[in-house]
Amino acid sequence: MSRKLRFFKDQIIKAGLLSSIHPVVEPDVELEELEMQLAEHEHELIEMNSNSEKLRRTYNELLEFKMVLLKAGSFLVSNKNQAVAEERELSENVYSSDRYVEASSLLEQQMRTADQSGLRFISGIIFQSKALRFERMLFRATRGNMLFNQAPAGEEIMDPLSAEMVKKTVFVVFFSGEQARTKILKICEAFGANCYPVPDDFSKQRQITREILSRLSELETTLDAGIRHKNKALTSIGYHLTQWMSMVRREKAVYDTLNMLNFDVTKKCLVGEGWCPVFAKAKVQEALQRATFDSNSQVGSIFHVMDAVESPPTYFRTNHFTNAYQEIVDAYGIARYQEANPAVYTVVTFPFLFAVMFGDWGHGICLLLGALVLIARESRLSTQACARTYHV
Repeated sequence: MSRKLRFFKDQIIKAGLLSSIHPVVEPDVELEELEMQLAEHEHELIEMNSNSEKLRRTYNELLEFKMVLLKAGSFLVSNKNQAVAEERELSENVYSSDRYVEASSLLEQQMRTADQSGLRFISGIIFQSKALRFERMLFRATRGNMLFNQAPAGEEIMDPLSAEMVKKTVFVVFFSGEQARTKILKICEAFGANCYPVPDDFSKQRQITREILSRLSELETTLDAGIRHKNKALTSIGYHLTQWMSMVRREKAVYDTLNMLNFDVTKKCLVGEGWCPVFAKAKVQEALQRATFDSNSQVGSIFHVMDAVESPPTYFRTNHFTNAYQEIVDAYGIARYQEANPAVYTVVTFPFLFAVMFGDWGHGICLLLGALVLIARESRLSTQACARTYHV
C-alpha cells in the first residue's frame, strides 16, 4: 500500500495539482477496504496513463509527419533537380576524359546509365543533438555518394515517457541504389530517426497534410479530455491521500512492533524480551501501566525480570554535552559490558586534537559562532526533528 500511495503522490506532483488540493479529514476505514480502494485507483490510473501514452505517441508521429511534409517538401524537388544536373554535368566532363573510371563515383556512374536506377530519397526526423553525427555516419557509410539536407523542425515535441520538450531536425537524404538505401535505413534505426514517406507530387502532399491536420485536431481534443479526466481522478485521490498515508504509516508501525514480539505457549498473549538499565525498571513499569490505561485494554501488562546467561549490552548514560563525544567513540567501536568508557577521556582530548589540526583563529571563530547559534536554538531544532521523524 505504501508503494501505491507513493505512486499517487508522484502522479499528483507530476500533474501539478499538489498545491491546489486541500486534505479532508474523514473517519478511518478498515485496512482491507482501504487496500481494495487503492488497488482500484491504481488500476484506473495505470490504464489512463497507458491510453494517454499511446495517444501521445500517435500525436507525435502525426506531428512529425506534418513537419517532414512542410520542411522536406519545400526543398525536395529543387534539391533533387540540382543534384541531377550536377551529376550529369560531372558525368559529361569526366566521361570525355581518359581517366573516367578512376575519377567517377558510384553515383555518377549510375546517373550516366540511362534511368536504370534513378535518384531516390529518404525523409525523416531526428533529434537535433544527433543530426551532426548522423550526417557524418551517412557520409562514411555511402562513401560520399549522397546529398544530405536538413532544417530545424520549428516546434518542440513532447517525449511521452519523460514529459519533456525536445528539439528535432527534419532531414532528406538523396541517394542511388538499393544497397545505399539499406545502409541508410539501418543507420536511421540505429540513431532513433523516424522516417516518413513524402510523395513527389505537391497535390498529394497537400492532401496528406490536410488529413494529418484533421487527425491532429481530433487527437488534441481527445488528449485534453483525457487530461481533464485524469486530473479529476487525481484531485479526488488527493483529498484523502494525507489521511491514507497516516493510516498506512500507523499500521506499519504497529506491525513492526508486533514483529518484535512472540506468542506465548497458550497463544493468548504476546511476550517481548529486552534489556533495560536497573535504574529504569520503575520507569518501564510506569510506561506499561500508562499504555494499558490509554488503550483501554482489559488485560494488564506484566513486567517480569528474567535471569540471562549472555552478557548484557553496553549502555552509557549521556547528556546533551557528552552525547556527541559518545557517538564519535561508538563510530570506532563500542566498549563491552563493565569496561571503561573512552568517551570520558575524549571529552578532554578531542577538542585539543581538533585545535591542533585546525590551528586557525578565523576557522575557530566561525565554528564557535555556529556552535553558539545551534545551542541557542537547541530546543526549537529538537522539536522540528521530532516532528519530522513522526511524519516520515
